[in-house]
Amino acid sequence: MKRFILVPICFVALAVPVVVLASGAQGDFDSVVNTIETRYHVHAQRIPFLGLISFVSHRASGDEGVSGVHVAEIDDFHAGVDGEELNNLVTEKLGMSWERVIRETSRKNNNQTLIFMHPEGRKMGLFVVDLDGGEMDLVQVSVDPNHLSESIGKYEHHRRDGDADKDDGDDGSD
Repeated sequence: MKRFILVPICFVALAVPVVVLASGAQGDFDSVVNTIETRYHVHAQRIPFLGLISFVSHRASGDEGVSGVHVAEIDDFHAGVDGEELNNLVTEKLGMSWERVIRETSRKNNNQTLIFMHPEGRKMGLFVVDLDGGEMDLVQVSVDPNHLSESIGKYEHHRRDGDADKDDGDDGSD
């Protein structure tokens, strides 16, 4: 009978660290999302267990690529948003370690994009807030800059080769 009691205790003891590690830096993410929900009276849809899925896929694929993925989507976002207020709100909740690298605000529509970065050891943390009309998306990821650069370079190389083929085929000597 004592052996049966040890099974659930061992399961809980092993599951707790996995859940804690999978949530990673979600504190910043949840803080921003919760503040936006409260300030603008909206509700964000989060993908359940995305932190755990991200953790498992990161461990399975090695130390390259993307990890720590957190996503929230807010539909029916029709509140008026002041770009400076949104920027200050996100900056305050993320903290001093995050640096805003892009801020795009549309004058005519309710469109805004904020992108923040901060170093995470060998990786780079990215936090994106994108308000497009009546929908707001919030994404936080951790990326390996070297792996990302190689991936982008691979696609740029193909595009340049394709452009070169077009130029080589039409030299204008008809």
